[in-house]
Amino acid sequence: MRYSNLFGIVAALCLIASCFLEWVYIDSIKTAINGINTAPTGFGKPGYLHIFFAVIAIILFALPQIAAKRVNVFISAINLAWAFKNILVVTQCQMGECPEKRVGIYAIVFFSVVMIIMSFLPKTPASGTDPLTTS
Repeated sequence: MRYSNLFGIVAALCLIASCFLEWVYIDSIKTAINGINTAPTGFGKPGYLHIFFAVIAIILFALPQIAAKRVNVFISAINLAWAFKNILVVTQCQMGECPEKRVGIYAIVFFSVVMIIMSFLPKTPASGTDPLTTS
């Protein structure tokens, strides 16, 4: 695809922004949880790892080397796995109470899926020969 690198960068930036959106609302403690602020719970700070992987993916989307595109598939896959882990852990019911899911938890999964799809479709510079194949 012609604009897959640009779409991947935009998806990574949107993923960073969605870490600051509300992920769940827990009614018993009257608290909204996002990726950065999980104060009264024991969830840690799951948004920081998303931000870390998104920044690396932005750099790899911008680099024209084929090795960067291959590493980007790996980084995007780890980010997608972390998003699925977060949706399973943060939205689980505990002690008979289920948190109310908000838009941020769905946004991290959506933008992580977009990032991995765009990493599978990189625009690489055209050259006459592939340096990894031997003749």
